[in-house]
Amino acid sequence: MSDVPPLSDLLVGPVVRRALEEDLGQGGDITSRAVIPAGVRIRAEIVARSEGVVAGLHAAAATFSLVDFGLILDVATTDGSSVASGAVMAVVEGSARSILCAERTALNFLGHLSGVATATHALVSAVSGTSARICCTRKTTPGLRALEKHAVLMGGGVSHRYGLDGAILIKDNHIAVAGGVGSALEAARRVSGPVTSIEIEVDTLDQLVEALEAQVAVVLLDNMPPELLRQAVEMTDGRAVLEASGGVTPDTVHAIAQTGVDYISSGWITHSAPALDCGLDFSRGR
Repeated sequence: MSDVPPLSDLLVGPVVRRALEEDLGQGGDITSRAVIPAGVRIRAEIVARSEGVVAGLHAAAATFSLVDFGLILDVATTDGSSVASGAVMAVVEGSARSILCAERTALNFLGHLSGVATATHALVSAVSGTSARICCTRKTTPGLRALEKHAVLMGGGVSHRYGLDGAILIKDNHIAVAGGVGSALEAARRVSGPVTSIEIEVDTLDQLVEALEAQVAVVLLDNMPPELLRQAVEMTDGRAVLEASGGVTPDTVHAIAQTGVDYISSGWITHSAPALDCGLDFSRGR
Protein backbone atom coordinates (compact mmCIF):
# COMPACT_ATOMS: atom_id res chain seq x y z
CA MET A 1 0.00 0.00 0.00
CA SER A 2 2.58 2.51 -1.17
CA ASP A 3 -0.06 5.24 -1.52
CA VAL A 4 -0.61 5.28 2.26
CA PRO A 5 1.68 7.87 3.89
CA PRO A 6 3.94 6.77 6.75
CA LEU A 7 3.05 7.67 10.31
CA SER A 8 4.49 10.89 11.68
CA ASP A 9 7.55 10.74 13.92
CA LEU A 10 5.46 12.70 16.42
CA LEU A 11 3.24 9.62 16.82
CA VAL A 12 5.83 6.86 16.49
CA GLY A 13 8.64 8.38 18.58
CA PRO A 14 6.84 8.55 21.95
CA VAL A 15 5.48 5.00 21.56
CA VAL A 16 8.93 3.60 20.81
CA ARG A 17 10.49 5.60 23.61
CA ARG A 18 8.01 4.17 26.14
CA ALA A 19 8.73 0.66 24.92
CA LEU A 20 12.48 1.16 25.32
CA GLU A 21 12.05 2.67 28.77
CA GLU A 22 10.03 -0.39 29.74
CA ASP A 23 12.67 -2.80 28.42
CA LEU A 24 15.84 -1.00 29.50
CA GLY A 25 14.72 0.13 32.95
CA GLN A 26 17.29 2.29 34.73
CA GLY A 27 20.32 0.07 34.20
CA GLY A 28 20.12 -0.60 30.46
CA ASP A 29 21.29 -3.80 28.79
CA ILE A 30 23.64 -5.12 31.47
CA THR A 31 24.12 -8.43 29.63
CA SER A 32 25.52 -6.88 26.45
CA ARG A 33 27.77 -4.57 28.45
CA ALA A 34 29.10 -7.54 30.41
CA VAL A 35 29.65 -9.88 27.47
CA ILE A 36 30.39 -7.71 24.41
CA PRO A 37 33.51 -5.50 24.23
CA ALA A 38 32.68 -1.85 23.58
CA GLY A 39 34.35 -1.62 20.15
CA VAL A 40 32.77 -4.64 18.48
CA ARG A 41 30.71 -3.89 15.37
CA ILE A 42 28.32 -6.23 13.60
CA ARG A 43 26.15 -6.35 10.51
CA ALA A 44 22.77 -7.89 11.25
CA GLU A 45 19.89 -8.92 9.00
CA ILE A 46 16.26 -8.83 10.10
CA VAL A 47 14.76 -11.90 8.44
CA ALA A 48 11.18 -13.05 8.04
CA ARG A 49 10.74 -16.57 9.38
CA SER A 50 7.31 -16.93 7.76
CA GLU A 51 5.50 -15.33 4.85
CA GLY A 52 3.29 -12.31 5.36
CA VAL A 53 2.73 -8.60 4.84
CA VAL A 54 5.22 -6.13 6.31
CA ALA A 55 4.29 -3.32 8.69
CA GLY A 56 6.17 -1.57 11.47
CA LEU A 57 9.43 -0.78 9.71
CA HIS A 58 9.13 2.84 10.84
CA ALA A 59 8.84 1.77 14.49
CA ALA A 60 11.74 -0.67 14.15
CA ALA A 61 13.93 2.03 12.59
CA ALA A 62 13.00 4.47 15.34
CA THR A 63 13.98 1.86 17.94
CA PHE A 64 17.50 1.47 16.58
CA SER A 65 17.88 5.22 16.14
CA LEU A 66 16.79 6.06 19.69
CA VAL A 67 19.18 3.49 21.14
CA ASP A 68 22.13 4.69 19.04
CA PHE A 69 22.08 7.40 16.38
CA GLY A 70 25.23 5.83 14.95
CA LEU A 71 23.45 2.67 13.82
CA ILE A 72 22.89 2.44 10.05
CA LEU A 73 19.62 0.81 8.99
CA ASP A 74 19.02 -0.18 5.38
CA VAL A 75 15.48 -1.40 4.72
CA ALA A 76 15.17 -4.07 2.05
CA THR A 77 11.39 -3.89 1.67
CA THR A 78 8.55 -1.48 2.42
CA ASP A 79 5.50 -1.48 4.66
CA GLY A 80 2.62 -3.09 2.78
CA SER A 81 4.89 -5.42 0.80
CA SER A 82 4.54 -9.19 0.86
CA VAL A 83 7.56 -11.20 2.00
CA ALA A 84 8.38 -14.88 1.77
CA SER A 85 9.86 -16.94 4.56
CA GLY A 86 13.60 -16.28 4.65
CA ALA A 87 13.35 -12.82 3.07
CA VAL A 88 15.60 -10.07 4.43
CA MET A 89 13.44 -7.20 5.67
CA ALA A 90 16.23 -4.85 6.74
CA VAL A 91 19.93 -4.71 7.52
CA VAL A 92 21.40 -2.85 10.48
CA GLU A 93 25.08 -2.17 11.05
CA GLY A 94 27.02 -0.66 13.92
CA SER A 95 27.82 -1.24 17.57
CA ALA A 96 27.05 -4.81 18.62
CA ARG A 97 26.03 -3.63 22.08
CA SER A 98 23.56 -1.12 20.63
CA ILE A 99 22.04 -3.54 18.13
CA LEU A 100 21.53 -6.23 20.76
CA CYS A 101 20.08 -3.62 23.12
CA ALA A 102 17.46 -2.56 20.55
CA GLU A 103 16.85 -6.00 19.00
CA ARG A 104 13.89 -7.26 21.01
CA THR A 105 11.93 -4.01 21.04
CA ALA A 106 12.42 -3.53 17.28
CA LEU A 107 11.38 -7.12 16.55
CA ASN A 108 8.38 -6.81 18.87
CA PHE A 109 7.08 -3.88 16.85
CA LEU A 110 7.89 -5.42 13.50
CA GLY A 111 6.49 -8.87 14.30
CA HIS A 112 3.28 -7.63 15.92
CA LEU A 113 2.45 -4.96 13.33
CA SER A 114 3.33 -7.25 10.42
CA GLY A 115 1.02 -9.81 12.01
CA VAL A 116 -1.81 -7.26 12.02
CA ALA A 117 -1.13 -6.41 8.35
CA THR A 118 -0.98 -10.11 7.45
CA ALA A 119 -4.26 -10.90 9.24
CA THR A 120 -5.93 -7.97 7.53
CA HIS A 121 -4.66 -9.08 4.15
CA ALA A 122 -6.09 -12.55 4.78
CA LEU A 123 -9.58 -11.10 5.29
CA VAL A 124 -9.23 -8.70 2.37
CA SER A 125 -8.22 -11.59 0.11
CA ALA A 126 -11.12 -13.70 1.35
CA VAL A 127 -13.69 -11.07 0.31
CA SER A 128 -12.10 -10.43 -3.09
CA GLY A 129 -14.77 -10.30 -5.78
CA THR A 130 -17.37 -8.78 -3.47
CA SER A 131 -18.10 -5.12 -2.71
CA ALA A 132 -17.33 -5.48 1.00
CA ARG A 133 -14.39 -3.72 2.59
CA ILE A 134 -12.58 -4.83 5.76
CA CYS A 135 -12.25 -2.30 8.56
CA CYS A 136 -10.70 -2.40 12.01
CA THR A 137 -12.26 -1.25 15.29
CA ARG A 138 -11.23 0.34 18.60
CA LYS A 139 -10.23 -3.11 19.90
CA THR A 140 -6.56 -2.22 19.83
CA THR A 141 -3.63 -2.64 22.23
CA PRO A 142 -3.59 0.34 24.62
CA GLY A 143 -0.96 2.80 23.46
CA LEU A 144 -0.53 1.17 20.04
CA ARG A 145 -3.73 2.29 18.28
CA ALA A 146 -2.06 4.57 15.73
CA LEU A 147 0.49 1.90 14.80
CA GLU A 148 -2.03 -0.96 14.64
CA LYS A 149 -4.52 1.01 12.56
CA HIS A 150 -1.73 1.98 10.18
CA ALA A 151 -0.79 -1.71 9.92
CA VAL A 152 -4.40 -2.46 8.95
CA LEU A 153 -4.04 0.01 6.08
CA MET A 154 -0.84 -1.77 5.05
CA GLY A 155 -2.83 -5.01 4.83
CA GLY A 156 -5.43 -3.43 2.54
CA GLY A 157 -8.08 -2.68 5.15
CA VAL A 158 -9.61 0.61 6.22
CA SER A 159 -10.13 2.20 9.62
CA HIS A 160 -13.37 2.70 11.45
CA ARG A 161 -13.48 5.73 13.76
CA TYR A 162 -10.14 6.33 15.46
CA GLY A 163 -11.59 7.05 18.89
CA LEU A 164 -14.79 7.92 20.71
CA ASP A 165 -14.62 11.48 19.40
CA GLY A 166 -14.41 10.42 15.74
CA ALA A 167 -18.11 9.78 15.15
CA ILE A 168 -21.34 9.02 16.99
CA LEU A 169 -21.80 5.25 17.13
CA ILE A 170 -24.93 4.32 19.07
CA LYS A 171 -24.52 0.78 20.38
CA ASP A 172 -26.89 -1.62 22.11
CA ASN A 173 -26.24 -0.31 25.62
CA HIS A 174 -26.78 3.28 24.46
CA ILE A 175 -30.12 2.21 22.96
CA ALA A 176 -31.14 0.39 26.14
CA VAL A 177 -30.40 3.39 28.36
CA ALA A 178 -31.90 5.92 25.92
CA GLY A 179 -35.16 4.01 25.62
CA GLY A 180 -35.00 2.71 22.07
CA VAL A 181 -33.63 3.26 18.59
CA GLY A 182 -35.76 6.30 17.82
CA SER A 183 -35.06 8.02 21.14
CA ALA A 184 -31.32 7.45 20.83
CA LEU A 185 -31.18 8.83 17.29
CA GLU A 186 -33.27 11.86 18.20
CA ALA A 187 -30.97 12.67 21.12
CA ALA A 188 -27.85 12.24 18.98
CA ARG A 189 -29.14 14.54 16.26
CA ARG A 190 -29.81 17.32 18.76
CA VAL A 191 -26.11 17.58 19.57
CA SER A 192 -24.37 16.43 16.38
CA GLY A 193 -22.74 19.00 14.13
CA PRO A 194 -23.01 19.17 10.33
CA VAL A 195 -19.92 17.02 9.78
CA THR A 196 -20.43 14.52 12.62
CA SER A 197 -21.58 11.18 11.24
CA ILE A 198 -24.10 9.04 13.10
CA GLU A 199 -24.17 5.25 12.99
CA ILE A 200 -26.46 2.98 14.99
CA GLU A 201 -26.07 -0.67 15.92
CA VAL A 202 -29.01 -3.03 15.54
CA ASP A 203 -29.27 -6.73 16.25
CA THR A 204 -32.77 -7.43 14.91
CA LEU A 205 -34.60 -6.69 11.67
CA ASP A 206 -37.27 -4.81 13.64
CA GLN A 207 -34.60 -2.44 14.93
CA LEU A 208 -33.31 -2.05 11.39
CA VAL A 209 -36.79 -0.94 10.26
CA GLU A 210 -36.79 1.71 13.00
CA ALA A 211 -33.36 2.94 11.97
CA LEU A 212 -34.32 3.15 8.30
CA GLU A 213 -37.54 4.99 9.11
CA ALA A 214 -35.42 7.50 11.04
CA GLN A 215 -33.25 7.91 7.90
CA VAL A 216 -29.95 7.10 9.58
CA ALA A 217 -27.00 7.06 7.17
CA VAL A 218 -25.05 4.07 8.52
CA VAL A 219 -26.30 0.94 10.29
CA LEU A 220 -24.15 -1.61 12.10
CA LEU A 221 -25.65 -5.10 11.86
CA ASP A 222 -24.36 -6.85 14.95
CA ASN A 223 -23.85 -10.61 15.21
CA MET A 224 -26.36 -11.47 12.49
CA PRO A 225 -25.93 -14.77 10.64
CA PRO A 226 -25.56 -14.56 6.84
CA GLU A 227 -29.24 -15.29 6.17
CA LEU A 228 -30.33 -12.33 8.33
CA LEU A 229 -27.64 -10.11 6.82
CA ARG A 230 -28.96 -10.93 3.36
CA GLN A 231 -32.49 -9.98 4.44
CA ALA A 232 -31.17 -6.75 5.94
CA VAL A 233 -29.45 -5.83 2.67
CA GLU A 234 -32.67 -6.46 0.73
CA MET A 235 -34.76 -4.44 3.20
CA THR A 236 -32.33 -1.54 3.15
CA ASP A 237 -32.19 -1.42 -0.65
CA GLY A 238 -29.39 1.16 -0.70
CA ARG A 239 -31.01 3.59 1.74
CA ALA A 240 -28.12 3.28 4.22
CA VAL A 241 -24.55 2.05 4.36
CA LEU A 242 -24.46 -1.35 6.07
CA GLU A 243 -21.66 -2.64 8.26
CA ALA A 244 -21.54 -6.22 9.54
CA SER A 245 -19.80 -7.06 12.81
CA GLY A 246 -19.35 -10.02 15.12
CA GLY A 247 -17.81 -13.45 14.62
CA VAL A 248 -15.62 -12.28 11.75
CA THR A 249 -12.78 -14.72 11.04
CA PRO A 250 -11.00 -15.94 7.89
CA ASP A 251 -13.42 -18.89 7.92
CA THR A 252 -16.63 -16.80 8.08
CA VAL A 253 -15.79 -13.54 6.32
CA HIS A 254 -16.47 -14.68 2.73
CA ALA A 255 -20.02 -15.78 3.54
CA ILE A 256 -20.62 -12.45 5.29
CA ALA A 257 -19.31 -10.51 2.31
CA GLN A 258 -21.53 -12.43 -0.11
CA THR A 259 -24.64 -11.04 1.61
CA GLY A 260 -23.97 -7.63 0.04
CA VAL A 261 -22.98 -5.58 3.09
CA ASP A 262 -20.71 -2.59 2.46
CA TYR A 263 -18.25 -3.01 5.33
CA ILE A 264 -17.16 -5.83 7.61
CA SER A 265 -15.53 -4.76 10.86
CA SER A 266 -13.17 -7.05 12.73
CA GLY A 267 -11.56 -6.76 16.12
CA TRP A 268 -9.64 -9.98 15.46
CA ILE A 269 -7.19 -8.31 13.08
CA THR A 270 -5.88 -6.07 15.87
CA HIS A 271 -6.49 -7.85 19.16
CA SER A 272 -5.81 -11.45 18.13
CA ALA A 273 -3.63 -11.40 15.03
CA PRO A 274 -0.69 -13.81 15.39
CA ALA A 275 2.68 -12.09 15.13
CA LEU A 276 4.75 -12.54 12.00
CA ASP A 277 7.77 -14.55 13.05
CA CYS A 278 10.97 -12.62 12.35
CA GLY A 279 14.47 -12.72 13.77
CA LEU A 280 17.85 -11.06 13.71
CA ASP A 281 20.89 -12.87 12.21
CA PHE A 282 24.31 -11.27 12.42
CA SER A 283 27.95 -11.66 11.48
CA ARG A 284 31.10 -9.88 12.71
CA GLY A 285 31.49 -6.46 11.08
CA ARG A 286 34.47 -4.25 10.46
